[in-house]
Amino acid sequence: MAAISNLAGCSHGGNLGIFGERRLQFPSTSGLKTRISWASKNQLAVGHLGKSDKNSGVRMALVDAKIARSGDFSKPSDILAFDLVQGALVKWSPAVVVDRSLPKPPTAVFLHGILGSRKNWGTFTRRLAKEFPTWQFLLVDLRCHGDSASIKKRGPHSVSSTALDVLKLVQQLRLTPRVIVGHSFGGKVALSMVDQAAKPFARPVRVWVLDATPGIVRPGGDGEDHPEELISVLSTLPKEVSSKRDVVDALLQKGFSKDVAQWVVTNLRPTKSPGSSPSTLSWVFDLKGIAEMYKSYEETNLWKIVEDVPRGVHVNFLKAERSLHRWALGDLQRIHAAEELAVEEAGGVEMHVLEDAGHWVHADNPDGLFRILSSSFY
Repeated sequence: MAAISNLAGCSHGGNLGIFGERRLQFPSTSGLKTRISWASKNQLAVGHLGKSDKNSGVRMALVDAKIARSGDFSKPSDILAFDLVQGALVKWSPAVVVDRSLPKPPTAVFLHGILGSRKNWGTFTRRLAKEFPTWQFLLVDLRCHGDSASIKKRGPHSVSSTALDVLKLVQQLRLTPRVIVGHSFGGKVALSMVDQAAKPFARPVRVWVLDATPGIVRPGGDGEDHPEELISVLSTLPKEVSSKRDVVDALLQKGFSKDVAQWVVTNLRPTKSPGSSPSTLSWVFDLKGIAEMYKSYEETNLWKIVEDVPRGVHVNFLKAERSLHRWALGDLQRIHAAEELAVEEAGGVEMHVLEDAGHWVHADNPDGLFRILSSSFY
């Protein structure tokens, strides 16, 4: 199993179509590097134990390793930071995209939510790559998040502009995604990608919207963690801190759960700026941009994609049983109505429920999520 990561720079864009026949040409960018590394022999990929599969034990699988090596390649990598997790049978590489003799493997794109990063999907996609060795999985840091936060982007920071970033990236890599998976904010980004891509699509595309609705965002009730409040509290904290424990304690005092507090501090990295203490930690995200993105997430309405799904697209909604965001009865009824209409229009809409899981579906019940998503990779 190969893992490919880029070393990011920055870029701008325009409209493009990755699913259809139309192609947008980008100017070449020299001097940017891509690091490719393969898992060492007998390395273990460890998955989480899902609550709905209590008798299975912790899932551990030997990774089929290629020769361990690394190399640097000049290629465009100036849009978003990404990882490309590849199954053992994938021979394709971004470094040789000009070689038309190499068939492009089926590709799935995974998108994280607000305050997340591509690393959120690392363990899960490595497990998919083991199970489906002919597939590859593109994990991105969305604008203002993770390693993409250092890539300067023009505003507005919205669902639409975020989706366009991802469309530009897959176009630069000359990939045609067969599957797009987005969690929470990333789910709306996935729908917006379908909305902005050129049509008709060259091949069927399956879109997974994980624990998000197409319309107005409805936060959970008392005692649950609210992203807008979390962003507000984080904005009051110092940009440099001495320890993750201090941040966790501060968030607990503000009423956030321990799980969310510990997850948020994964966005802290050792400070590298001149004059800073070598022991301090800094946030990797652009919190001001993220606040703007979350506001757009709340306000963006993409019901038009669901109720008039393009031909060749299958949209899957997955609701977590213990969802942070309240799914209104009206939303569920509209999705079920869209299911019937989409069948008549040669598209597809489907509703799923992930049992024994809260909003963080890939952490709460990864085994159950794996079983549901696996249907897209056969």
